[in-house]
Amino acid sequence: MASGTDLALAEWTTAGPGKPWTDDPYAHALRTGRGPLFLRRLSPPAHPDGTGKEEDLLPLDVERWCAAPDAADTGVLHRCTGPVLDVGCGPGRLVAGLTARGMRALGVDVSPAAVARTRQHGGAAVRRSVFDRLPGEGRWGTVLLMDGNVGIGGDPVALLVRLRAVVAPGGRLLAEAAPHDVDEHLTVRVEDAHGRHGRPFAWARLGTTALLSAAEAAGWVLTGRWTAEGRPFVELHRPQPGHHEHPTATGGPEHP
Repeated sequence: MASGTDLALAEWTTAGPGKPWTDDPYAHALRTGRGPLFLRRLSPPAHPDGTGKEEDLLPLDVERWCAAPDAADTGVLHRCTGPVLDVGCGPGRLVAGLTARGMRALGVDVSPAAVARTRQHGGAAVRRSVFDRLPGEGRWGTVLLMDGNVGIGGDPVALLVRLRAVVAPGGRLLAEAAPHDVDEHLTVRVEDAHGRHGRPFAWARLGTTALLSAAEAAGWVLTGRWTAEGRPFVELHRPQPGHHEHPTATGGPEHP
């Protein structure tokens, strides 16, 4: 899940109300580059009896987020046309990878630790919610929504509608779906292996079918889909004004 994401909305349970998001489990994991870190289901619970079984903990792949782009990431980067906005950039591996290729890219994340780490690795990033005013609105060639970040805010259709206003007409959205056929709208919190956790927030998990349904409702046109390293991806386009097009499911290579 989320290479950044609004997971940083969580704070340590010891943090008082209104404290900045600077010392939560997610921030600590990004600073060290290590997990384990989880999303804890709060509602709807996987187990109504509240026993907190293993299925209530959704692992977060901190080590992969903090590493260099892997083969699946590289396939996504090859599809980018600049400039690129990475929504929920986390530690910034994709922003740094694009910058190293000479492409203009910017990460956006609510976590100060995520923004700091992105900048340390040579990428540009701003601390902001995707639902706030963003730099270059309506002029981005590509928007990235990787690592489960389609879950930001718990309302994927609202998020995808918002991103249509961010990308340029004719621009693209590259989004990663959950590896299973799932469509969940949850309340979760970030939790580490010692049980330290942050505050609850809304989240969503969408497999490819649910993601494509949300994308169609938000006015995006499907132009590609593929799987790499067990991770499913879709490519969506914002139609040009006055251009009517029907979504088509096109395949793609395992490693595009």
